Amino acid sequence: MFIKDRMTKDPYTIQVNASISALMALMRENNLKKVPVLDGDRVVGIITDRDVERVSPSKATTLSIFEINYLLSKSTVRDAMTKNVFTVSPDAFIEDAAVLMRDQRISALLVVDDHKKLVGIVTESDLFDALIDMLGARFTGTRVVIKIANKPGMLSKLGAVISETGTNISHLAMVVSDDDSDAEMLLRTDCKEIKPLEDAIENAGFKILSISAK
Repeated sequence: MFIKDRMTKDPYTIQVNASISALMALMRENNLKKVPVLDGDRVVGIITDRDVERVSPSKATTLSIFEINYLLSKSTVRDAMTKNVFTVSPDAFIEDAAVLMRDQRISALLVVDDHKKLVGIVTESDLFDALIDMLGARFTGTRVVIKIANKPGMLSKLGAVISETGTNISHLAMVVSDDDSDAEMLLRTDCKEIKPLEDAIENAGFKILSISAK
């Protein structure tokens, strides 16, 4: 799965010299939490709602609303943005973006093409959506979690057993144990009747950890 298939394309942007008040209006009108910052066409940073809070007067301030608005109109995006942002290619894999975001403890990556032009943004929400799709969380059918030995041929054997029941596997994910000896495999199938599928899997020597239909 590629970044270009999951990113938000042509995101809203703000120029580096724009006022914080202009940024706040953009974020409010479009329900944004993160906005890429440009200097002309060049990516120079990213700014978030937390950055805006950091440079805004405290809620306990004695300043009037007019004074607050004046200060925000004089403060610029440059004063609050995060510089030296992490970027990713639209042809990068979604899992590589997830690793980068997790390791760097960031909530978004700007997506740039070979000419360093901004073409999108990928956020934590995009990764959650990808995870939901990969695991088939909204898929109607039977969900099965199976304990399987982590050795060659086991997946093929399991697939053949399920195929013999006339069931199609729509989604598959696997997590290998710490000692690398076995794995928990999540399958989603189009099976509507649990019992025949359950019997076939168990009769082939596999251990079912959970099975349910929706």
